[in-house]
Amino acid sequence: MTDISKTPFVKELASSDRKVRDKALDSLTLFLRSRNDLTLVDLVKLWKGLFFCFYHSDRPLTQQALARALSYSLVPSLPHATLHRFLRAFWITIGRDFHSLDRLRLDKYLFLIRCYVGVAFEIFVKGPNKTEIGDAKKRKRQDNGKPGRGKKQKKQDASEAAPAENTTEEGDGKWADLEAYISMIEEGPLCPLNFHPDHVSKPVIDEKDPNFVPMPHGPDGLRYHLIDLWVDELEKVLEFEGSETNEDGETKGRKIKGDVPMELLLRPLEKLRAESPYKPVRTRCIEALDDDRLVEWGIRTRETEEEEDSDGEWGGFDD
Repeated sequence: MTDISKTPFVKELASSDRKVRDKALDSLTLFLRSRNDLTLVDLVKLWKGLFFCFYHSDRPLTQQALARALSYSLVPSLPHATLHRFLRAFWITIGRDFHSLDRLRLDKYLFLIRCYVGVAFEIFVKGPNKTEIGDAKKRKRQDNGKPGRGKKQKKQDASEAAPAENTTEEGDGKWADLEAYISMIEEGPLCPLNFHPDHVSKPVIDEKDPNFVPMPHGPDGLRYHLIDLWVDELEKVLEFEGSETNEDGETKGRKIKGDVPMELLLRPLEKLRAESPYKPVRTRCIEALDDDRLVEWGIRTRETEEEEDSDGEWGGFDD
């Protein structure tokens, strides 16, 4: 494909003019929605352009608007065939280039990462395209009442109206897409293995398999950020029942509504706590898993014992 990372609308996304940014985002969205044949290599090249486009965006409001546009506006509109590859390309890019960010540009990338964690939870936990599925069923009922519709046409309509969540590339089941995404995160930014300077800085492209690009692990700074925001972003997409508001305006006694697989959602943190060779990472995971909200929701019980120190292991500097 043409190197989309150098196309005009990618560069225009960093414009301080909102109209120019919106037009560029529309062009990018239309391109991605019209192409189901984009490989992982293609999308990694695209994210190379988007990464530096975001790198050169100025002013906090412009940066925040661009981060939301590239996440909450763009990702839910992607076709199912492209969604997981697009998210994988994002995490490959972040894992590869996070360590090179300077302190002046770090905050805006941390916000972009938060947006991507949030939008993924919104898609895979709340359920993708609920409104679109409902509209499709409504159209089907209306069309079935029209004359002159044969069996073949009705069968085709029924296939098109089937919920997307029941057809996945990773397997059958309601939460198959979520499990595939969680596995992706465990393979990349929340992998217990740390970034190592001897690792290749650029993904190795296999010409025989354009959908294979190694997933960088990234540095611990990326892990700390994801651990800190994981429960925050998860709370935003959960629905609760039985909540009460006290005199201080705080909501207590909330119970999660529905059959949300919390064990699966917390699995990356549990895995890091158990397998990370670095005590500061394990400690941060313990703190995240001991969050008051998880206790309130009935997911966790309060940790009463501290993790025993490993013999001869340096635990880092105390604050």
